[in-house]
Amino acid sequence: MSLDYTTVKLVHQSAVVLSVAGFFARGCASFAGAGWVRTRAAKTVPHVIDTVLLVSALTLAWWLHLDPRDAPWLTAKIIGLVVYVALGVVALRPGRPQWVRATAWVAALATVGWIVSVALTKNPYGFFATAY
Repeated sequence: MSLDYTTVKLVHQSAVVLSVAGFFARGCASFAGAGWVRTRAAKTVPHVIDTVLLVSALTLAWWLHLDPRDAPWLTAKIIGLVVYVALGVVALRPGRPQWVRATAWVAALATVGWIVSVALTKNPYGFFATAY
């Protein structure tokens, strides 16, 4: 079975939706005190989805011969991803004050929104590009 660009792109986009929806759901459930967020599945499934997301992203970049040094929008997405992950860790890890976790959760969601806008526009400023 041979995968083509369109299939891998669809897998990547689907993994983005699942990853963000899962992060949103885990955040909401965590703030509501739901017990399921502490289960093995709730801690494992996101890693599986994010692995598919990363592998599909790397595959697309490889196939398109994209180099972050030559594609500023890709560099912006990578930096945004690091920020998103760091904020997500703060948001979902218990032990911090709820207001800190909630602020990090909202900031992470805003960051992932910006990452998606960068991907759609191929502009490193994403939705901020219209301000210039």
